[in-house]
Amino acid sequence: MGEFLSTLAFGILVSTVGLINMSGNISTLHRYHRHRVAREDIKPFGMRVGIGTLIFGLAAVLCSIFLLIGHLTHLILFKWIGFTLLGVSVLPAIAIIFHAIIKYNKGLF
Repeated sequence: MGEFLSTLAFGILVSTVGLINMSGNISTLHRYHRHRVAREDIKPFGMRVGIGTLIFGLAAVLCSIFLLIGHLTHLILFKWIGFTLLGVSVLPAIAIIFHAIIKYNKGLF
């Protein structure tokens, strides 16, 4: 049951940060990821980084739901589905975030 709650809390936190970034507020990012972003590019940069972050956050929320179902039904298959979903979502989310950082910040650092 602890896996469910911690994964759910993590997913909600990450999703919230993603929504904040999507609104154009990029203050949640490290300074070196945003220091060369032009003023007119802040909104599209925040949107793209936010989408990547939101993908990962929502995958963590879905993972927690599968963990809860697995816990309640005692079927380990649901736990594997949840962790697989989370693992598969990491690569596209990171790719979207890195692409936005490289495009708008002119590099990762």
